[in-house]
Amino acid sequence: MDKTTLVTGGTGLIGYHIITSLLKRNRKVKALVRSIEKGKRILPQEVELIQGDITKKESLIPAFKGCNVVYHAAGFPEQWMKDPTVFEQVNVKGTQNMIDVAISHKIERFIYTSTVDVFKGEKGKLFDESIIDDLPKGTIYERSKQDAFQLVSEAIKKGLPAINLHPAGLYGPGPTDSPGINNFIIDLKNGKVPMLLPGGLPLVYAADVGEGHVLAEEKALIGESYILSENYYELPFLAKQILTELGMGTKPPAVMPLPVVKMVSKLGECFAKLTGKPPLIPKGQLHFLLWGAIPDSSKAQIKFGWTPTSIQQGLSKTILYLSK
Repeated sequence: MDKTTLVTGGTGLIGYHIITSLLKRNRKVKALVRSIEKGKRILPQEVELIQGDITKKESLIPAFKGCNVVYHAAGFPEQWMKDPTVFEQVNVKGTQNMIDVAISHKIERFIYTSTVDVFKGEKGKLFDESIIDDLPKGTIYERSKQDAFQLVSEAIKKGLPAINLHPAGLYGPGPTDSPGINNFIIDLKNGKVPMLLPGGLPLVYAADVGEGHVLAEEKALIGESYILSENYYELPFLAKQILTELGMGTKPPAVMPLPVVKMVSKLGECFAKLTGKPPLIPKGQLHFLLWGAIPDSSKAQIKFGWTPTSIQQGLSKTILYLSK
């Protein structure tokens, strides 16, 4: 019997690539979208669009009808929001709603998009899926993802056939409304990065994350967690790679001193509360860049044959896409 698959967050970067990987396998795909118009603009026409909102449980029921498999990739990945309660509403309560409806509909597989942030890792050292960080993380976004992961973990114990995927920082072709490495590439190209922030981040090519989710559905064990990350990069190295691909030389901008960065971030957060506009350096972004721990994705590579795209290949494809 053909599997009918529901994907939440289909107009976002991860959801879009999950759908792309499913369609390559000739799967029948439904996408839960808040805006049908946006869904039509972004997604292939063979995808069935169902209007709904993960924060409204009753709106999920029509989307689940006739589905065997669910990919829950919807969520707010931003490190700053004018209304911080959005993180709780979407990332936590939205996930609980998805769990409840999945259980009531006896879904065969529930693939949940978490984040590497839920794990415990030390600066400069590798970490894997074996140690969950029980202490609250430093930002509202991270804490919301910790809480959502805990909800899925508890549901697994009660019989939810779930698998957890934990992507690193995303970049690459595809739709995104969130600032990230794609924006960093554009700003470097346009000369809008006078100085770099200190630190670095683990990265993964977005299309690989979509494929990793589908491989996990096909081959991974229920109840398991899998990191999806290519490697960790300090920002000067990453900027050098981008500038090289752009043909703009090899010398990256200087790194802003950490005390200055912290001061700018703190002041920016204060002004953001008054103006409602995002700070220049969100506290969450700085926190993530300074973490410095290195995710190890060997489990996904060994257990279900996931193969990450190298940073050189990924940047080349991304720059070509952004240049169109």
